[in-house]
Amino acid sequence: MQRTLITLFVLGTSLSVGTIMLIKLNSSEAQSIENINVNNIATKVGTQEQIEELKAAMLTSWEQQAQAKGFSYPIPSRSKGAIIQAAKLLPSQKVIALTFDDGPWPGSTAQVLDILQKNHIKGTFFVIGQNVKNYPGLLKQEIAQGHVIGNHTWHHWYQFLNPQAAAYEIDHTADIIYQTTGLKTNLFRPPGGIMHNGVVDYARNSKYAIILWSSDSVDYSRPAVPKLIRNVFRKARPGGIVLMHDGGGNRSKTVQALPEIISSFRKQGYRFVTIPELLKLQAQDQNIVTAASSMTTNHQSSPHQ
Repeated sequence: MQRTLITLFVLGTSLSVGTIMLIKLNSSEAQSIENINVNNIATKVGTQEQIEELKAAMLTSWEQQAQAKGFSYPIPSRSKGAIIQAAKLLPSQKVIALTFDDGPWPGSTAQVLDILQKNHIKGTFFVIGQNVKNYPGLLKQEIAQGHVIGNHTWHHWYQFLNPQAAAYEIDHTADIIYQTTGLKTNLFRPPGGIMHNGVVDYARNSKYAIILWSSDSVDYSRPAVPKLIRNVFRKARPGGIVLMHDGGGNRSKTVQALPEIISSFRKQGYRFVTIPELLKLQAQDQNIVTAASSMTTNHQSSPHQ
């Protein structure tokens, strides 16, 4: 059953202050923001502060739902089971997400963590279950430093897996992450980005967000550092997801390139976010765009005075 949320938005100079708009939400979206005090928001003057209050209320609701279900990372309901290569954001959102696969790994994971810490950046690490078993201390270090963890299967196999094998690859990894850290993740990245060998089907049915990438460093082939950096920036754009590796082999080239990658993004005006933060920004921006579209439609369809 659809519900109506009355909100105030100010969208640059194109929209007037204090405009009241009706945004129709489906039942799942309405439930996700049921904790918002609509009356308090609607009675305030339509300023940027009001928009920030709405965003904060949405975030609180997502966090409460995630905690109730035992998940450590609240993500919007529309992201669960979705396949995501990059976020669709408003032009003003110049953000990028750095992600690292195939760890934890002796040597290189600690080096990547040190670089991120020195630059005050939080990354997203998609870990392999058997590596977590072998190097649990590194996973605990990632958590202690505030980074986000995703599931990357137990063995990193590419071949087709029947439903039972796919379930083992994902669930066994989820179990050891939880046993090691007390954390439950609803983020999944398929090995090699392969979509049709069974694991993605299982992950989607289990309501994981399927996180791919929009910018591939190709660091697994160990290119020269300048080429690795060019690979990252060739398709980099706001809302993008960068794929790199902290494990699975010799990652010295990635470690060498990472400080310059960070510096170059910052010179271009980017700020760094984790995958859950990126998904939240996308959901918030989609609500603003929906509101603007609704207002335009209502204005065009209203009779002329």
